[in-house]
Amino acid sequence: GEARRIVPIVSVQNAYSLERRDSDAMIDACEKDGLAFLPWYPLAAGNALKSGKVKRVAGKHGATPAQVCLAWLLHRSPAVLPIPGTGNLQHLQENVAAARLVLAPEDLDALT
Repeated sequence: GEARRIVPIVSVQNAYSLERRDSDAMIDACEKDGLAFLPWYPLAAGNALKSGKVKRVAGKHGATPAQVCLAWLLHRSPAVLPIPGTGNLQHLQENVAAARLVLAPEDLDALT
């Protein structure tokens, strides 16, 4: 509200991941207002990758835990634009492939 009266806002960046979901209302507001939401720490510094529920869904899809976490973020809202950092080409390729991973409703339930 107040910031938008001063300057145009095009995106919001908050910490958000499978492990930290306290920005749900902000994501919904971004989607409603046509703003991008950039989840900071989208893999929770690797903590989300260690979760048993993430590993189970990854195994079901023949995917990596990182791919599942990124696919979940992409499924959360069309406003969400995760930018996972990596200096490794293989991880970059895996991260990009996460956009093709389709999570079924039961997968999303399992990750809740």
